[in-house]
Formats: sequence, structure tokens, C-alpha cells
Amino acid sequence: MQSSFSAFLQLGFEHISDLQGYDHILFIVALCAVYKLSEWKKVAILVTAFTLGHSLTLALAALDIVRFPGAWIEFLIPVTILGTALFNVAGKQHEAAAKGIFNKKIRINYLFALIFGLVHGMGFSNFFRASALPGEENSLLSQLLAFNIGVELGQLMIVAFILLSAYIGMQLLRIQKREWNLFISGAAAGLALVMALERIPWIG
Repeated sequence: MQSSFSAFLQLGFEHISDLQGYDHILFIVALCAVYKLSEWKKVAILVTAFTLGHSLTLALAALDIVRFPGAWIEFLIPVTILGTALFNVAGKQHEAAAKGIFNKKIRINYLFALIFGLVHGMGFSNFFRASALPGEENSLLSQLLAFNIGVELGQLMIVAFILLSAYIGMQLLRIQKREWNLFISGAAAGLALVMALERIPWIG
């Protein structure tokens, strides 16, 4: 019989890796679009900042300390994707990424990842609350921890796929880093714009 911890570990992993609900995947794609495989340390810091953000709001909302309007969260998630993709291009993040780990523009990117992570954590919390099993607070905390670890494992899998794809594109197919960023960020921005327009809270 599957334990509650392993069940929620699997649930978290499947939630973020579910292609039918690809908005979280698309955000991670946009977040990593300006990096190549050799810059994995910068990606690790970036993903850590995103993790800190979404872990905080996931915990606060799942424990019913704070609540957020679901319609607005569903709208803001593609807005974060669109903002990240546009910043990748307009903010010349492809140039900043080639410099030190903590140069000024990269620090801004880390800050955006943290803030946008807060929004995505609210989205995770809505799904978690709908799936959580009733019980004592310790049981809820265990489920929350397992779910969050599952999300992180799925997230790392997505990051690995993106960086390997970037390696194939830039090293084997000789695609320039700037063109890679424009293609990935542009595709993410287009999909995010469609999602945002479909989810406007004050319409419908």
C-alpha cells in the first residue's frame, strides 16, 4: 500500500510535469532560455530563488494562513511567463548571462524568479488543497513536504531537459545563443499571451 508521503511526492512530480497544465513548465523554460549547459551554476541559483518563492506561498496557502483568488492567480501565472520572456529579450539577458554569477542584471533575474515564484506557489497551493487528505496538522505538513519535494524533482527534470536541448541547439546545430534565446523566449511569450487573454478575471 502506497504511503501518504510517497503518494504526495508522486502527486507533486506529476503536477508540474503534466503537459496538459503546461503553464508552470513554460515558465521554467522561459526562465532558463538565456542559459547554456556550462552556465548550470547560474541556473541552479535561479531555480533556487524560484523554489524559495513558491515554497513560501505554497506553505502559507496550504496551511490556510492566507488565501488568494484563484481566477487572479490563473491569470497572473501566464503574465509572469510573458514578463520573463520579454525581459530575456528587451533586458539583453543573453549578454548578462555570459558575465559573472552575481552581476547586476543577473541579480535582477534572481529577484524576478523569487517574486514570480510567489505567484506560482499560489497556483500550486490551489491544487494541493484540493488533493490534501484530512487529518492532523503533522499529517498535513508531511503531505506538504512530500508534494513540494515532488514539485522540485519535476522541476529539476525540466531544467535538465532545457539545458540539454540548449547544448544540442548551440553546440551541435551551431545555433547562436542570441537566436536560441529569441526563439525560445518568443515562443514562450506567444503562448503566455494567449493564456493570459483567455484567463482575464474581469471578463466572463
